[in-house]
Amino acid sequence: MNKWFVITLGSILGVSHIGMIGMLATRNSFPQLNLPISDYTSYTVEAGKDGYRINYRANDPKVMEVRKDVQRPAGFLGFGKAKVYSSEEYTMDGSRHLSSQSGSKMSAAQKECIKAAGGGEQTGRIVGGSVGAAVATTGLASIPYVGWVLAGAATMLGMEQGAEIGGSMAKDFSGACQELEESIK
Repeated sequence: MNKWFVITLGSILGVSHIGMIGMLATRNSFPQLNLPISDYTSYTVEAGKDGYRINYRANDPKVMEVRKDVQRPAGFLGFGKAKVYSSEEYTMDGSRHLSSQSGSKMSAAQKECIKAAGGGEQTGRIVGGSVGAAVATTGLASIPYVGWVLAGAATMLGMEQGAEIGGSMAKDFSGACQELEESIK
């Protein structure tokens, strides 16, 4: 009887030790982390037997930058080209992309630049329409059946070109627009 008792007790202790060794061998020694991740997050985790350390940043990068290199018509009648380089840094607080909703006011230089560009476009549209009409009446209007359509198209083309050239000339000669472009640089 003692023999069976010792064999049973030894079997139970042996199986329990094997189970304990199996549990310890398969146990994950590192913590399971469930960090919120989005497009603008970054984190580093350093884990070891003594513990772990987490460095988590929700808005990374905190400062972003937009660079623009624009080449637009400039000079007399828009034949020249002006290169405008602008670089703007902004943060995730929405000051750049939510500025129109936050009630921010336009500066006086911005208003003056818009007025100058609008006035130049309207003057250029009138001059361009006159040039287009002059071209249209000399030859296009005398074409049978479609002459009146071609004359209207030439006048509209002249108006659009005149507006574009006039607006760019007004921006080039306006001091307010030049100040804005320099402040962007």
